[in-house]
Amino acid sequence: MRRQPHFTPARFATAFCPLLLLSSLAHAEVDLGSLELFAKDNTTSPIPKGLVLGGAVINGTARYEAQKNETYVIPGAFYFGNNLMYLGDRARYYFHLDDTTAAYAYGRFRFGNLDPDDEHEFDGMDKRKSEFEAGVGGTLITPYALLSARVSSDVTGRSNGQELLLWADFPIVKGKLLIMPGMGMMIRSSNMANYYFGGISKNEATASRPAWDTGTTFSPMTALITSYRFSSKWVGMFAANYEFYDKDIADSPIVQHNGELYATVAVGYIW
Repeated sequence: MRRQPHFTPARFATAFCPLLLLSSLAHAEVDLGSLELFAKDNTTSPIPKGLVLGGAVINGTARYEAQKNETYVIPGAFYFGNNLMYLGDRARYYFHLDDTTAAYAYGRFRFGNLDPDDEHEFDGMDKRKSEFEAGVGGTLITPYALLSARVSSDVTGRSNGQELLLWADFPIVKGKLLIMPGMGMMIRSSNMANYYFGGISKNEATASRPAWDTGTTFSPMTALITSYRFSSKWVGMFAANYEFYDKDIADSPIVQHNGELYATVAVGYIW
């Protein structure tokens, strides 16, 4: 039988941010952390075993010049089993877990984020369609932080791109309250960055929209997650994350900011 990690403050590391899965529909690039490590079947655990249904209000910066910042009100669900973690647009299956290390298989459905039918400014560009990505990751559990690395790749032939995420979470837990800052680096291959983060091919270029090659990109990221267990059946959270775009993303003719900010307020009911 798999041993649960001890629930010291450091090992609550990602405590309760599962409703961040809802932000996937808003295209936010959020790492949800190793939540499965901390799921427990009782009435006080910040991460419950089983199914949670909820809703969230999400506001964020649009990636492209032609798009507007929007606020989303959307439902969502997540599930924590013994080895399987499902978080809306992504899932993990842990094939190794002990008190100091974890290793898992990873899958994600990435939504498309550019459609010429939605904004006339994209006329002549190819639609950036959805894809499925798969990979592996691991986490080192220390007394003060979770240190994680994850690599994944498109397996559908859409972008043919890859990502490497290096991440650290630093939790503070006071009773039912979690305050957890995190930081890391997202490294994207040229194919991934060009397809979803501002690349413009020669066939898509116009006089006002020159061709642009992002190359491989390195984008620092930071996040703050807070959560509170209201009762045995209800949990709530607030989270914010910011990605500092690599210069070759930020300088793209179709990208409108130097980074991407998203904030989420969510409530979930534990079934």
